[in-house]
Amino acid sequence: MGLYVHVPFCKTKCPYCDFNTYQGIENLIEPFLHALITEIECWGKTLTYPLVKSVFFGGGTPSYLPQGYIEQILLAIQSSFQVSPDAEISIEANPGDLDAAACVSILKQGVTRLSIGVQSLDNDLLNLLGRRHHASDAVNAFQTARQAGFNNVNLDLMYGLPNQSIEQWRKTLSSLIDLTPEHISLYALTIEEGTPMHRWSTEGKIPEPDSDLAADMYQHARETLATAGYHHYEISNWSIPKLECKHNLVYWQNGPYLGVGPGAHSRLGNWRFWSVLSPRDYNTKASNWKTIGVQPTRDLVESDLENVPTLGGWEYLTTETTCSETMFLGLRLLDGLNLTEASALVGVDLAKRFQPRIQECIQLGLLEQDGDRLKLTEQVYLIANQAFTRFLD
Repeated sequence: MGLYVHVPFCKTKCPYCDFNTYQGIENLIEPFLHALITEIECWGKTLTYPLVKSVFFGGGTPSYLPQGYIEQILLAIQSSFQVSPDAEISIEANPGDLDAAACVSILKQGVTRLSIGVQSLDNDLLNLLGRRHHASDAVNAFQTARQAGFNNVNLDLMYGLPNQSIEQWRKTLSSLIDLTPEHISLYALTIEEGTPMHRWSTEGKIPEPDSDLAADMYQHARETLATAGYHHYEISNWSIPKLECKHNLVYWQNGPYLGVGPGAHSRLGNWRFWSVLSPRDYNTKASNWKTIGVQPTRDLVESDLENVPTLGGWEYLTTETTCSETMFLGLRLLDGLNLTEASALVGVDLAKRFQPRIQECIQLGLLEQDGDRLKLTEQVYLIANQAFTRFLD
């Protein structure tokens, strides 16, 4: 399975962010470390030390943790799970946190893959986004990571930003490609309700996103990155061939994953469950954990979840839900979904179950099929929800 570690702390919270992240609660960081290690150790015992093939530190800003914390967390993971020798261990980082000492430290602590939140290489846009770095800081952070020895680096960028021009985007992409990262993630800005940016948009302080311009930016990125040799393997992700993000592939292939930390989500067996959101509540509840002692010969049941003090809720995944999610998650991958392989995983003939919907999508030009493989047509990548929603029950 994949293991996700949620670090909820940020030095500053960006005005577009609606993730479970917080600023100004540094006093909770040390008790969070102890709570997280307790949760990791208890899950390991509860699940009888399962195999983990990827670890992803997300947030929040994991690179904001004090030096040595990542190492302590990874030691707890390695003693509580069977971590695959070739496991991908990723950490999200803010460019401002990545000086030479930090990069060397993160690498020595066992991290194999770095994901840097660049977002833009235009200083005016970075200021609008509330980022605490300049364009030059992002470039320097990447180069510093390279010098430290990182050979698998992802750069995150956003497009479709207020006041962003296509020319700015072209320059950003050109500069990005010149850096030659192994992986690139590009996300269109979504203004989420309840965020400061949503309020600014409502009050007319910033223009609403231009979806047509964003589509032009996306198409330009596809063409430019293809020319530069990047494989477009998921709607929003590109990589050097064979360096796709292994952890995110677990999600898209609807595989099992465990999330630890405040607000983290998990999918194990027939259950989806999530931790309490509040870091303070999480710290307190983790100390009350008692292991369930699940045997490897049986799956989790609801009474097991009732004994996990850090959980905020859970839901049972019916066969219908699993089939639907396997379809629309798998179709995010641009190479498509192998219906025979996916059917074997869920124990249902997906081609037969969804035959009318598949045919409807093909007739509408949303999907195309080659033998067992079903995939999105190129023209609908940005409006893929029109296909995905047809597989929801």
